[in-house]
Amino acid sequence: MNLPANRLDALPIQRSHISYAERNTSYWQRNLAVCVFGSFTTLVSLSMLLPFLPLYVEQLGVRSPAAVVQWSGVAFGATFFGTAITAPLWGRLANRYGRKPMLVRAAVGMAVVMSLIGVAHSVIDLVVLRLVAGLIGGYASASIVMIGTQAPRERAGWALGVLSTGALAGNLIGPLVGGFLPGWVGIRGTFFVGGAMIAVAAVATMLLVREDFDHAVDAKRRLAAHASPRVSANRVVIPALLVTAMMVLLANMSIEPIITVYIGQLGVPHEHLARMAGIVMAASAFGSMLTASRLGALADRVGGWNVIVGCLVATALVMLPQAFVTHWWQLALLRGVMGMTIAGLLPSIAKLVRQSVDESQSGTTLGYLQSAQFSGQVVGPLIGGQIGAHIGLQPVFFVTALLLAICAGLNRWVRSRHAHAG
Repeated sequence: MNLPANRLDALPIQRSHISYAERNTSYWQRNLAVCVFGSFTTLVSLSMLLPFLPLYVEQLGVRSPAAVVQWSGVAFGATFFGTAITAPLWGRLANRYGRKPMLVRAAVGMAVVMSLIGVAHSVIDLVVLRLVAGLIGGYASASIVMIGTQAPRERAGWALGVLSTGALAGNLIGPLVGGFLPGWVGIRGTFFVGGAMIAVAAVATMLLVREDFDHAVDAKRRLAAHASPRVSANRVVIPALLVTAMMVLLANMSIEPIITVYIGQLGVPHEHLARMAGIVMAASAFGSMLTASRLGALADRVGGWNVIVGCLVATALVMLPQAFVTHWWQLALLRGVMGMTIAGLLPSIAKLVRQSVDESQSGTTLGYLQSAQFSGQVVGPLIGGQIGAHIGLQPVFFVTALLLAICAGLNRWVRSRHAHAG
């Protein structure tokens, strides 16, 4: 059947009026399920080395206890540092070539690198491979870019909350898996199991994820976005959201370097310190799992800014009594409540980012959002460690609460100036 010339010319014009989210409206729920599974799997694999990382460092030839601690910290943080560097790049490439290729790239790359960690010959190899895992990986970050741009605007908060739950569950289950898996397959074998788990996620992503990405249409949208007055209107909104995203991880991680010492001061016997510290660390992630999707859905109903300000204030208030606990279980309980209050921040922030920028720029901006988060994961332990070492352990909680309160004030001010974005 031959169409008239004017009818042929009209087809691309009609398609150009259909947004990326509208073109993918029939795919986003299935993609969300796959991304939750992939985020859970990759983060289990990345975090399960926590219980035995010092042991592996020793196997690689490091003998001094102080050096073991130092190299373990460097190796663990290298992945987050790498992700913080490259997340904006992958977000930009997602705008140019599609979201699915970024998911496949992350899963395949991480499966390969995770397996290679199992054959490392020196601690330098370990650090470099962990860094490479961050540079080329980032499946959870790529998932946020895909779901954050595909889900309908009225469901975006809930969808991102569900996605966050999968990632939090991975971070919670990973250390538990790492506690017993080496006893079955050995430390090196554990990395091969992790690589295989990520490979399953890669296959699921390739076979099940669907995306309608039109390079010609989206390229035109991207060029038009640079000339949009919306860009200049949100020069305050986006930096505020990025600072807030960094603050989420900073607040959660500021206590990590001192938590074992702090619990020791509460009278926990030395032989039980590691186990109790693990419970306290896991309490925050467990609390977040309980409320992430609910607070994301609340942001869909009452607005992202309201949830962000409320969660920041609530988290600051819950942070203060942690400085005055007298038993380890009190700290675990408060950390769990803090996880519940802080869980609404990242879904609400990602939702507002999507609403505040042109669709063609959302991938890049969400990439910067991931970079800000991982920067907080690096900066938080540094701040907490320095304050704990030079001032005291209790001031760590006071300083973190103060930073959260300042951030709440910043977001309230931005909300008053840009109420239409909430």
